[in-house]
Amino acid sequence: MMSRKIAFLILLLPLLGVFGQTESATIKGTILSGDETVPFASVYVKNGSQGATSDKRGIYTLKVPAGTHSIQVSSQGYRSMVKEITVTNNQTLTLDFELLEDALGLEEVVVSATRNRVERRNAPVVVSTIQPRLLNATQSLTLADGLNYAPGVRVETNCQNCGFTQVRLNGLSGGYTQVLLNSRPVFTSLLGVYGLEQIPTNIIERVEVVRSGGSALYGSNAIAGTVNVITKDPILNTWEVGTNLALINGEAADRMLSFNTSVVADDLNSGATFFGTYRNREAWDANDDGFTELVEIVNNTVGTKAFVRPNDRSKISVNLTAIREYRRGGNKLDLAPQFTDITEELDHDTFIGGVDYELNSKDNMSQFQAYTSASYTNRDSYYGGLGGERTRQDSISANNAFGTTRDLAWVNGVQFTKAFKNTDVLTVGTEFNHTETKDQIAGYNRLIDQSVNALGGYVQYEWKPSERFTALVGTRVDNVKVDGDYSIGGISRGVDINQTAFSPRFTVLYELLDDLKFRGGYARGFRAPQAFNEDLHISSVGGEPQFVILSNDLNTEYSNAYTGSFNYSKNIDLVQLDFLLEGFFTTLEDPFTLVSTGAVLDNGSILEEVRNGEGARVYGTNFEFGVSPDPAWRFQLGGTLQKAEYDEPQILFESDGTLGESDIVIDEFVRNPNVYGYLNTSWIPTELFNIDITGTYTGGMTVPLVISDTGFLQLNEVDSFFDLNIKLESHVDFNDDFMVTFSAGVKNIFNSYQDDFDSGPTRDSDYVYGPIAPRTFFFGVKFGKLH
Repeated sequence: MMSRKIAFLILLLPLLGVFGQTESATIKGTILSGDETVPFASVYVKNGSQGATSDKRGIYTLKVPAGTHSIQVSSQGYRSMVKEITVTNNQTLTLDFELLEDALGLEEVVVSATRNRVERRNAPVVVSTIQPRLLNATQSLTLADGLNYAPGVRVETNCQNCGFTQVRLNGLSGGYTQVLLNSRPVFTSLLGVYGLEQIPTNIIERVEVVRSGGSALYGSNAIAGTVNVITKDPILNTWEVGTNLALINGEAADRMLSFNTSVVADDLNSGATFFGTYRNREAWDANDDGFTELVEIVNNTVGTKAFVRPNDRSKISVNLTAIREYRRGGNKLDLAPQFTDITEELDHDTFIGGVDYELNSKDNMSQFQAYTSASYTNRDSYYGGLGGERTRQDSISANNAFGTTRDLAWVNGVQFTKAFKNTDVLTVGTEFNHTETKDQIAGYNRLIDQSVNALGGYVQYEWKPSERFTALVGTRVDNVKVDGDYSIGGISRGVDINQTAFSPRFTVLYELLDDLKFRGGYARGFRAPQAFNEDLHISSVGGEPQFVILSNDLNTEYSNAYTGSFNYSKNIDLVQLDFLLEGFFTTLEDPFTLVSTGAVLDNGSILEEVRNGEGARVYGTNFEFGVSPDPAWRFQLGGTLQKAEYDEPQILFESDGTLGESDIVIDEFVRNPNVYGYLNTSWIPTELFNIDITGTYTGGMTVPLVISDTGFLQLNEVDSFFDLNIKLESHVDFNDDFMVTFSAGVKNIFNSYQDDFDSGPTRDSDYVYGPIAPRTFFFGVKFGKLH
């Protein structure tokens, strides 16, 4: 647990040097938290230039001039503490500190607000964080399991046959959200289809969420916001092996084995962490029709993250991750896919890697960064089957359903940051992103062949004219070239654009009171015509595959995002309070909308088309309340109230006029509840035992269902869900180098789960909503050197 709490602080070490004042006295001591020492804590003179860092044993030594000083100690995961001292020449003084845990994360350091490291509570943009403590409390095995526990965030499953998931921010679908890995945009549209379940939580240090357009400097297509997944840094010499067994509905087994180890040199100038997971989840059928609702998954993930410091002012970091995942859903999983009624089978081989270089100036007032990162996925797929019949044509179609996908993302960039003595900060940078996607199913004459080159530059100035006021003014300029060919069943479309767009961003932070802050902002964003997450997914309707194609003359989509929030956070002795009330209003111009054309192609497949829809607006309120009366108790409750409406009625299903059917139009977004939220309660009476109660609420919404017999579309109003979980955990410390943790619990205690799945070989596989899984029992054990 200690290594998790201080993760990322090691990145700040170059800022803690001693700057040329006369050193006449020595202060030394030990940093503690309870019975544990706190290594790598920052010890410095407040409003001064002297600083030091505690060693692995929590011991520090600080040289200061004679006089009266305020000595402050800070460490990620703990509350800061200040003590006043007076020292004389040549005096040696012992000054110990005992820190309290920062249970609500009020003083943690984040990077997603400004592209620089800043305390979350002082960031001019609202940043929500999901820490390993919460991922562990919710028994989250993958990123998809734990993302629901932040305001405005909702993860949904969109297919019974393959388990496609997407993350929605502030009511907008996954294509509007930019997912970053270690602050780099290498999470492609293809990874957006299944990648949320491919990232195991044991490699995650934290997840930072910036809602709405406040994250524009990471990319102008981050209209709904940014989810930044930060993986673990090497901090201490630790190792851990864990295993977990879950029984879905008490029947299907979900097994996971994981390991983490970290090695750091004694001089802290180099280190490496290694991680790996193996997951094997059995498929599960909810309604006994012989077809899956939860798909079979076999996942192997290994990786490393390492750093070396050539000198005190520079750092080189490397991260590498390899993912191999097989997933399959449908029926008759023991047969080859072409002999089944319906099968969706995916075999992913993904590599993600990156190199970062940081150089600080001698006075630590400037920093230069250069980086390159890439992801590459090689995928074999099968989307098809016999559709419940056994005619010769059905067999031919089934054998034509094999496909291949090659997907590359490569990003290169440089950034320069200059801090001024008046605490203003200038950030400038440039970034080149190149993506290539080729998704082909030759038997269906299906092709997505797309190349996107984006050259962007950004500038941002953080202006602090007073202690209470901060203004963040910035803009990003992107030149985007899209060259894409899209075809299915003899229909061909193309995109060939070259455009430049400005995306300004403006936010302000004003401290109304010492503990009450107001934030407000505006950001402009855009999405150039191209295939996004949903367009790369193939669903099954009426026993036939359903494909998505871009329409002719698709225009660029633009957005205007406005936000305003009040945030009250305070430490009162042992008590921590945190309250956030955030309003958002986003307008969309020429939004990309998915229209079911009702057309059946010559090869039997069904067609959906991406078109520019009517203008739209998404608005609402996010809230979060947290209280920790003392480190043994913590409670958080958050949620969203929202509306997502079109300016004019929008076509969802386009009729061909036969059999008396007519167009279906909608005024509001589908699959979009107006109310959703979460809760998180923890009781930690001792270091040896804790109980966590967590849950999510999903309000009622409108979900479309394709009627298999007719192909008509039906809009169903579905009920709300409350998914409550409980977890008990016990820790046994044998010595400083070996610890065992046992855990057990139940997810979705009340079995709040969808009960009207479409069934049979001709089902609409996209008719999925509500919690990801039914009632699930789980047991786990971890052992190793965890501190």
